[in-house]
Amino acid sequence: MSPKILDSPAEDVPQTNSPSKPSSGVPTNVNFKADQPWTPESVLSTIPHRPEHDKDSPIPFFHILERLKTTKRAGWRRFGLEDAESISDHMYRMSILTMLAPPSLSSRVNIPHCTRMALVHDMAEALVGDITPVDGISKPEKSRRESETMDYICQRLLGSVPGLSGTEIRQIWQEYEDDRTLEATYVHDIDKMELLLQMVEYERSQEGRVDLGEFTWVSTRIKLPEVKSWCEAVFEERRQFWASIGKEPLWRLQN
Repeated sequence: MSPKILDSPAEDVPQTNSPSKPSSGVPTNVNFKADQPWTPESVLSTIPHRPEHDKDSPIPFFHILERLKTTKRAGWRRFGLEDAESISDHMYRMSILTMLAPPSLSSRVNIPHCTRMALVHDMAEALVGDITPVDGISKPEKSRRESETMDYICQRLLGSVPGLSGTEIRQIWQEYEDDRTLEATYVHDIDKMELLLQMVEYERSQEGRVDLGEFTWVSTRIKLPEVKSWCEAVFEERRQFWASIGKEPLWRLQN
């Protein structure tokens, strides 16, 4: 039986978006007036124990990070996976993956820097939430919200805190966004790789009742051969799993 192949979507965004059950783009307990522009303050004003600003203690920042633990990655819910991974779940495994670069890659990239980047790249979602393409928010608007959130975190919460400075964290985040260095390319590839791992794991845990093949297109955006090799190994696991239950899954691997 030949595999079922779908055309890939136009957006190069490895998000688990949810057209039949869109996310709010913010944590689900937050509501905003449509005629008011989004700002970090529009979220902060809804937090019962909002962090104090301009302190020399990192404690307020630590509390903000808790939101990454409790905000779910939005798109898996369309498939009935209500108890899905959180944003911090995703970033944690990404960070571990960066450390396992094979010698052909680790000899060319700054691995500790990549690990920091993986831990920082979705930090803005602590206030912005997990925005997906179906939320009706443009890429420029999404970028504005995330940039303003990182300014708030790095200036107001970390500006006076000793250690890894807010300025450094902001620079690492911007490097990921700009995607002009080998380290940023590697972390972008790892972002996609982590999603594909989770895709296969959810399919297996659901014993084939859920087919997440529409996300296989993400593999076509992976650039580095080392990560492509990992991806193919995971896809072979996927083929073997679906063959073991006598079904043919969807594949979305065409441009």
